[in-house]
Amino acid sequence: MTLVSLAGMLRKARCEGYAVGGFYAWNLELVQSVVNAAEGECSPAVLLINQTGLNYAGLEYYAAFAKKAAEKATVPIVLHLDHAQNLELVTQCIRCGFSSVMFDGSAFPLETNIELTRKVVEAAHGVGVSVEAELGRVPRAGNGLPVEVSEASMTDPDEARRFVDTTGIDALAVSVGTVHGLYKRYARLDFNRLKRIGDLTDVPLVLHGGTGIPDDAVHKAVELGVCKINVGEALRRAYLNGLKGALGNNSGKNDVMDVLATARLETEKVVRSKMRLFRSAGKAD
Repeated sequence: MTLVSLAGMLRKARCEGYAVGGFYAWNLELVQSVVNAAEGECSPAVLLINQTGLNYAGLEYYAAFAKKAAEKATVPIVLHLDHAQNLELVTQCIRCGFSSVMFDGSAFPLETNIELTRKVVEAAHGVGVSVEAELGRVPRAGNGLPVEVSEASMTDPDEARRFVDTTGIDALAVSVGTVHGLYKRYARLDFNRLKRIGDLTDVPLVLHGGTGIPDDAVHKAVELGVCKINVGEALRRAYLNGLKGALGNNSGKNDVMDVLATARLETEKVVRSKMRLFRSAGKAD
């Protein structure tokens, strides 16, 4: 299949009551693990990469092998730029064939965020590329330290309605209690806030920081309009643990390809479990 639209993928998820996983894939093995898992679970999937990952892999190299993986896949795949904070990177990724981009203007004042996001929407929609944006700030946990998500950093429902109405985005990432990175404890979601945002807006909602959300909270969030959940830290841990296990003193593995294949398989297991949790398994068509 060719790369598909995030907007269309999430509309289907919203109608059928599940969430699509957005999975961070920083290299070839991680891209393969996500696509293999998606095919194994008959699930749609979103490949995520941010500027840090592109700085490592190289934009043109990464786009080439990610698009080839999607082309060979038997299930719908989106290639998504995550957390772009400048218009130049957005433009470069669109030119390289990404089917979706996220512009993160959440650090700016509301009016500036609206203005910049509208420019991204105009440029992206003109060539059939979907746009996700963020309102409110999802904090980052460092070294597993607990992070309290202040009410001031969470998404304001009334501002969300105005933001969606004036920008024309396809998906809205919200701050309702999750954090990026490694958790010391599970996230506590503000479901009342999430419900109000869902009631006031007409776009699929996105949760970032999906590693630390309890299973029951995932299901409730989906009921309230969440259609995409990003996962990064769980994949990072699975990949590194796979590498460490393969390189252990008694593993018997001394070939680079054997080691990387082990890490890929461990990551694939996590992706498949998340697809079943998000109830996207069996939803590819």
